[in-house]
Amino acid sequence: MAVQIVMDHTGDSRFQFDPGDIQALAAAEQRFRKLTETGFTAAVRTAAGTSHRISTFDPSAQETLFFPRLVGG
Repeated sequence: MAVQIVMDHTGDSRFQFDPGDIQALAAAEQRFRKLTETGFTAAVRTAAGTSHRISTFDPSAQETLFFPRLVGG
């Protein structure tokens, strides 16, 4: 199972999906696009425990993190 973790002001939400399920994969890609279009930064966690930013959906990623846009002032 793969997971998309969305961080926000309330904590995090986790969306698990089976990459082998075409419908679940399409829903995950749609979620990726919606979040990144609204300003979230997407990153894939690597096996070494680090992460790197991505700008396109990676269907092979086991864990994708979404961070909200920082608001400062």
